[in-house]
Amino acid sequence: MQLKIMPKKKRLSAGRVPLILFLCQMISALDVPLDSKLLEDLVQPPTITQQSPKDYIIDPRENIVIQCEAKGKPPPSFSWTRNGTHFDIDKDPLVTMKAGSGTLVINILSEGKAETYEGVYQCTARNERGAAISNNIVVRPSRSPLWTKEKLEPITLRSGQSLVLPCRPPIGLPPAIIFWMDNSFQRLPQSERVSQGLNGDLYFSNVLPEDSREDYICYARFNHTQTIQQKQPISVKVISVDELNDTIAANLSDTEVYGAKSSRERPPTFLTPEGNASNKEELRGNVLSLECIAEGLPTPIIYWIKEDGTLPTNRTFYRNFQKTLQITQVSEADSGKYQCIAKNALGVIHHTISVTVKAAPYWIMAPQNLVLSPGEDGALNCRANGNPKPKISWLSNGVPIEIAPDDPSRKINGDTIMFSSVQERSSAVYQCNASNEYGYLLGNAFVNVLAEPPRILTSTNTLYQVIANRPALLDCAFFGSPLPSIEWFKGTKGSALHEDPYVFHENGTLEIPVAQKDSTGTYTCVAKNKLGMAKNEVHLEIKDPTRIIKQPEYAVVQRGSTVSFECKVKHDHTLIPTVTWLKDHGELPSDGRFTIDKDHLVVADVSDDDGGTYTCVANTTLDNVSASAVLSVVDVPNPPFDLELTDQLDKSVQLSWTPGDDNNSPITKFIIEYENAMHEAGLWHHQAEVPGTQTRAQLKLSPYVNYSFRVMAENSLGRSSPSEASEQYLTKAAEPDKNPMMVEGLGSEPDNLVITWQPLNGFESNGPGLQYKVSWRQKDGDDEWTSVIVANVSKYIVSGTPTFVPYLIKVQALNDVGFAPEPAVVMGHSGEDLPMVAPGNVHVTVVNSTLAEVHWDPVPLKSVRGHLQGYRIYYWTDQNSSKRNRRHIEKKILTFQGSKTHGMLPGLEPFSHYTLNVRVVNGKGEGPASPDRVFHTPEGVPSAPSSLKIVNPTLDSLTLEWDPPSHPNGILTEYTLKYQPINSTHELGPLVDLKIPANKTRWTLKNLNFSTRYKFYFYAQTSAGSGSQITEEAVTTVDEAMASRQVDIATQGWFIGLMCAVALLILILLIVCFIRRNKGGKYPVKEKEDAHADPEIQPMKEDDGTFGEYSDAEDHKPLKKGSRTPSDRTVKKEDSDDSLVDYGEGVNGQFNEDGSFIGQYSGKKEKEPAEGNESSEAPSPVNAMNSFV
Repeated sequence: MQLKIMPKKKRLSAGRVPLILFLCQMISALDVPLDSKLLEDLVQPPTITQQSPKDYIIDPRENIVIQCEAKGKPPPSFSWTRNGTHFDIDKDPLVTMKAGSGTLVINILSEGKAETYEGVYQCTARNERGAAISNNIVVRPSRSPLWTKEKLEPITLRSGQSLVLPCRPPIGLPPAIIFWMDNSFQRLPQSERVSQGLNGDLYFSNVLPEDSREDYICYARFNHTQTIQQKQPISVKVISVDELNDTIAANLSDTEVYGAKSSRERPPTFLTPEGNASNKEELRGNVLSLECIAEGLPTPIIYWIKEDGTLPTNRTFYRNFQKTLQITQVSEADSGKYQCIAKNALGVIHHTISVTVKAAPYWIMAPQNLVLSPGEDGALNCRANGNPKPKISWLSNGVPIEIAPDDPSRKINGDTIMFSSVQERSSAVYQCNASNEYGYLLGNAFVNVLAEPPRILTSTNTLYQVIANRPALLDCAFFGSPLPSIEWFKGTKGSALHEDPYVFHENGTLEIPVAQKDSTGTYTCVAKNKLGMAKNEVHLEIKDPTRIIKQPEYAVVQRGSTVSFECKVKHDHTLIPTVTWLKDHGELPSDGRFTIDKDHLVVADVSDDDGGTYTCVANTTLDNVSASAVLSVVDVPNPPFDLELTDQLDKSVQLSWTPGDDNNSPITKFIIEYENAMHEAGLWHHQAEVPGTQTRAQLKLSPYVNYSFRVMAENSLGRSSPSEASEQYLTKAAEPDKNPMMVEGLGSEPDNLVITWQPLNGFESNGPGLQYKVSWRQKDGDDEWTSVIVANVSKYIVSGTPTFVPYLIKVQALNDVGFAPEPAVVMGHSGEDLPMVAPGNVHVTVVNSTLAEVHWDPVPLKSVRGHLQGYRIYYWTDQNSSKRNRRHIEKKILTFQGSKTHGMLPGLEPFSHYTLNVRVVNGKGEGPASPDRVFHTPEGVPSAPSSLKIVNPTLDSLTLEWDPPSHPNGILTEYTLKYQPINSTHELGPLVDLKIPANKTRWTLKNLNFSTRYKFYFYAQTSAGSGSQITEEAVTTVDEAMASRQVDIATQGWFIGLMCAVALLILILLIVCFIRRNKGGKYPVKEKEDAHADPEIQPMKEDDGTFGEYSDAEDHKPLKKGSRTPSDRTVKKEDSDDSLVDYGEGVNGQFNEDGSFIGQYSGKKEKEPAEGNESSEAPSPVNAMNSFV
């Protein structure tokens, strides 16, 4: 029975690498078993493990070491042959063999020569089971001979001729490497014209005068001995045609002088190889090198083709400026005809090289070791190929099989030895020799006949951990002879496992293609043969796969910002993952800007180089997963560059540029700006914009501008920096194409005309010498135009003009080239003077106490002597009609624009005497005033009394004091006082109306209720009616007798309890009132807020004539927060005089013809006295208590 590891029939996936490794271990175990106990017990024939190369070139300056290492059980012994005979190393004191090895060491450093030990060596390793032999090792010392001495004559030739400088290096071992240098050890330059051939010669297709030199030196480098040999220098002198003609002109006729054409132009010819065809033979596996070098003028160019096929693309290389064709790893298929073609302007030549590829023997199937048990059959195969076909011969234990001891169990059939019913004596080492004229192969393979019970080499209780849903491979490495059978069991009492879902491999491995959680458990491997049985338990654990549950995401960030990638990993709790971040499949840059924090990779201050693919790799001892995301770094574009001006015309130019990097954000447009270096150096203006796909623009130009352009690129993130400025381009001058704007003619004095305009800027001048032609004439006259040319200014003054006369004006631009187009004509006026006439027939109509209407006749237009701006009324009061309020008021002014002849005077004071006059106004100023007119305003209603205060409160009386109205607006006839009580629930009592003489400023009210709050309404009257009122509140004092009784009662116990209860209720009530008042109400009880209205505006009840429910629309509420009377109980009312500043044009109000005021009337509303002027007396517990009595 044959015992060997069979090749697997099933193809394993990448996930089954452990199985492949195991198979490799088993194959090597046949040679060197891995199990230490098996090594101690198992016998094995010798196997050569290491030997020196067949062609062994040694360095004669060092000791000779010939290697031969072998293994076997028992350890083999070694012997050597030299040149076919036994080499007795004991007889040569310079030769030793390493202990436990067959390696020879020949000590030639102390004495002896390397040439003495030159020869063919072969090593034999032998033990009781057989003998293995090494290759024939040919030992030769390296040689680096010197060049033979020779005298080299200088070479002289004319320019254009071809030249070959021979090298012919000495034959060394191994062959030397050739190169050409000069005396300074500088390599000579090579080119298509000058190159070195494969044989080391230096070829010149044609020479030039610059090739002349005296130090062409060929060097041979022998790498094995690290020596360089030098040939004698070769001197070359190249004579040009002109030099040659000068030299021989004296001895030759004119017709014999060399022509330039004959020495410089000729078709190609081959310097190497010679003729039209040649042959080349190369061995399989070597590098095929084909060479063609041609001479000619001009220098020929070399091409290569294969006549009967194509050149292999991946193995073909061109060297030495196309002159050498190389094909690596040449095989029989590369045989054929190769053609090199040399071509120049004068012709083409061909050379065909027939290539034959031979082959030294190479293995198709090398013999393999056999381990058989007694009685089994087997075979040794030895298959080799070559060109020519190699001869196969067999040896047994190093002896040709024809003369080796006979073994009835073997039978030789060409390249195969058949074994049948082997016994232990059949063990031997067989050698297969395959040879032809180009070399040989020698393969050792042993036949080892063993009888061994099964042994399991896999460690006991090995634990296998596998990721769920992946293959599980449970090893059962075994050995036995005969070959044991293998069975697998799951669990301690489980039955044998069978196919599906399991896979059983010939090497004993159990495969679970898709391991699940229920695959966890203990598995038993049992190996059996006829000599016994062995078993082994292994354990399988299934782990959850590692997963990335939060993958990094694609990110687009701007340069300089910060980006974060997240990678969250979920894994089996018994496995510890390591998370690694990669950039573009390599390590992260060693930069402090890259930080890893738990599940995040953070990149700060992102730069362009940070763009790329970032990969998160999570590794455990059993699996790994990864996820990637791309980072795109964007930014504003880089500025354009390479600005170029083309198609330069008088009024246009084409600008082109090269865009800068768009920094991963497409350019949407380009912005073009220009600088006028002549007029506004350093100031850039917008010229044009073009789409981002365009890199040129046709620009319109103005004359006489020294242009420079720059370009900026813009994308979605912003605009780039400007490009470098383009070259300057000065356009030709031309006449101005426009005239000044804003031409005006106004006089500054009565006898002049000031003509002004807005000058052209330098860009608009279109040329040098910018000036203006100013022209004028009277509009209504027949005068010719008067013109003057002025420098580049903005005004011109015409003197001696009549006052306020219309003029026609025009201003035309001109420069050194010519005039601008004819300008437009504008109208202006000479200077104005003050009006000469005052308005007449002024009269006033009083409309009411505060309004009057004024009429007047217009003045003649000629007397205005300027632009009529309007009429101005001055008015003032002499004194107030009231003798007690005499005061002086400054004059007020109202202006009425245009040619109006009437207007309204608002805001007059009632009951006053007024004086006014009227004046006409032009641009120069006012004319004389009209005669004064006097008028009187009637009485009006007075303002509120200036103050009201309540003093000396008693039990049943209150005294009121007041100041008269600040604006009586007439003669006061009387005062009206109204008052009414307010109880504790804020209800109003009956209203009392009282008339007081106008000359009083104090009044006492008697017979009032004690401890009672009263509200007072007070106003003055004239014959025109009642004025505004002022309000106030006050409280009478408490009765002393009642207060005394309360004190007496308070000494009683029952009253103390009652008062405590009452006080508690009052406190609760006050808290509720306080809270509601703070919420915005003016009284704690919202329903009573309207109970304090001005009695003047209360409706009368129809049935009894009394006032209706109280309602104070002016917020005169007695308990409003912040509306208490000051400590002196006075109330002051602000003056509210009407002011003409509130009308029209500031102090000079303006009116329409009907007297209505122009603009918005903004009269001030008189403030009511209630806010901030009410009583500050708060309700007291005693008053509250009295309200309950």
